[in-house]
Amino acid sequence: MSERNYTNVTFDEIEIGVPVTTERTLSQPEVEAMALVSGDVDPYHLQPGASAAKKEIASAQAVGAEAIVSSLLNRRVPGPGTRILEQNLRFRGTIRTGEPVTATVTAKSKSRSGNLVVFDCQVKQGTSELIAGTVTVEAPTRHIAYENVATPEIILRRNDAITQLLKRCEGLEPVTCAIVHPCDEASLLGPLEAARRGLIAPVLVGPEAKIRAVAKAENVDLPYPVVSTEHSHAAAETAVAMARSGEVEALMKGSLHTDELMGAVVSSATGLRTARRISHAFVMDIPAYPRPVMVTDAAVNISPDLLTKVDIVQNAIDLARVLGMETPKVAILAAVETVNPKMQATLDAAALCKMADRGQITGGILDGPLAFDNAISEEAAKTKKIVSPVAGKADILLVPDLEAGNMVAKQLQYLAGADSAGIVLGARVPIVLTSRADNVRSRLASVAVMALVAHAKRAKPTWQTR
Repeated sequence: MSERNYTNVTFDEIEIGVPVTTERTLSQPEVEAMALVSGDVDPYHLQPGASAAKKEIASAQAVGAEAIVSSLLNRRVPGPGTRILEQNLRFRGTIRTGEPVTATVTAKSKSRSGNLVVFDCQVKQGTSELIAGTVTVEAPTRHIAYENVATPEIILRRNDAITQLLKRCEGLEPVTCAIVHPCDEASLLGPLEAARRGLIAPVLVGPEAKIRAVAKAENVDLPYPVVSTEHSHAAAETAVAMARSGEVEALMKGSLHTDELMGAVVSSATGLRTARRISHAFVMDIPAYPRPVMVTDAAVNISPDLLTKVDIVQNAIDLARVLGMETPKVAILAAVETVNPKMQATLDAAALCKMADRGQITGGILDGPLAFDNAISEEAAKTKKIVSPVAGKADILLVPDLEAGNMVAKQLQYLAGADSAGIVLGARVPIVLTSRADNVRSRLASVAVMALVAHAKRAKPTWQTR
């Protein structure tokens, strides 16, 4: 997101015959956004490959070129305070993404009555004229300046998985959730927002004085129970004990280290272990992917062996089914799509697939090893002649180890604009591990996933414990 300053030119200051020019390059997402505005979403027009290497986009050319003219008039001359009253524009040619587009407006005439200005307008790309004609505006009569105007990135989502998660929680009873050591702004306000939306009934566990000090500093009320503890370690142990006794149905990490909370969770004597290995799954909404996808395990198991991967896969399949995926497709990732005895990830993939064939893993369709491109791109799979019910259609990506999973998840978040929700599975209760970098949308999504899992456990108390 970038910020800019804008200052207008008043009616009296506008000079007849003086051109004002701007140049910009349209990106593919911008053209797609313009096509949506125009109502023309013909895939032929929107696909970059629809017109060879230059990526000519015919559908949005009128809307795109017109938007550049409008932007020039509204931001430069006359600028802020301008009202566009009439357009008489002729459109020709097509906009090509990735190449500069030049727009020029020149004041042609002025009328004091109504402070009207007629501008000659032209938009060109190279030597091709895209727009020519006139626009009549009502120009401002006083100076207006806008400072630090934010220009957001355009991210078009083919499948708004986060919104769908929140909708699935509508009408469900709130889940009693222990918020472990909510002693900073993000870790307190996030659960309070989730409570306001009816997702959880929070129990705040931690040093009461610190919790109330944060609430006071943020000017929020705390109409929820507070279980006071001396420090963060005690908060983790107390919250886990509450989960063991059934006082709460879920845990949510606050402003303590993940190791502190998970250390209490995995304790063999007093923790929340089950017969399953505990694992983590990201539920990700990737703008360019047509369905939500899960990445597992990117947070708990550092270097899982074959049997650990069995539980990681089964945990993820069970979660996917709770989220509405009837028979989720699992892509077992490796660097290559063939079994290589020198690459353990490929051997594990082959073994996992055979274990699924024999009923040792249930509820999903497994295939692997698959390289990342083959797992998420049908075109890539066809190029390599991979015939598979999973390739190009994966719902779950099983990564070889934590390092690979962490890199995949963060690259999808920071380079592909993915939203994500994170959940710890395989324990007696679902656990939300928030990050300081999580935005409100991701935090709420994680709580929504946790709420759905908690309700699944209400319906079947042994869910994901054996």
